[in-house]
Amino acid sequence: MDVLSRGRLRMGVGVGWNPVEYEALGKDFSTRGQEYEEQVSLLRALWTQDVVNFEGRWHRVTHAGINPLPMQRPIPIWMGAGSGAGNIPSNRVLRRIGRLADGWFPMLPPNEEGKEAVARVRQYAVDAGRDPDTVGLEGRITVSAGGPEDWASELKAWADMGASHISVNTGGAGFTTPDENIDAIRRVKEVVGD
Repeated sequence: MDVLSRGRLRMGVGVGWNPVEYEALGKDFSTRGQEYEEQVSLLRALWTQDVVNFEGRWHRVTHAGINPLPMQRPIPIWMGAGSGAGNIPSNRVLRRIGRLADGWFPMLPPNEEGKEAVARVRQYAVDAGRDPDTVGLEGRITVSAGGPEDWASELKAWADMGASHISVNTGGAGFTTPDENIDAIRRVKEVVGD
């Protein structure tokens, strides 16, 4: 996908919330965060090296690689993060984002609690020896949550929090065709601009 998109792919990943999914895979739900971190390391090795030898707690790769390698080396990994009180992720999750992610998709509102979570991610990035400005943040404008004034207000709140990207969520708006969703995204773009 990265080659086909000429180096524009961002990989969004998350640990999930449903234990049944892990049960179906024969995996331990309680260690999903640790396994996820190992997988990030393995993916980055596979995306940057011709031949990989990797020995982790959960994964073992011997003399293997992918061909062709992606254009971006490595592909940016953006982490989704929700749950917790008010959808504010736990400190463990925020620390993982600050330490490992190229960006994140917070499932939190752009309010004071959200600002505090963003500040913690930035501090965790510093603690890990990273420039916090290299950890992207993608806010979300929800079409069904209001009209043009609400969208503009939401965009400003995300900008004030340091969002580097914005997505438009058309879910819950009652649209039944792709064209309706695309038109709604166009309307938001007309209101909030580039």
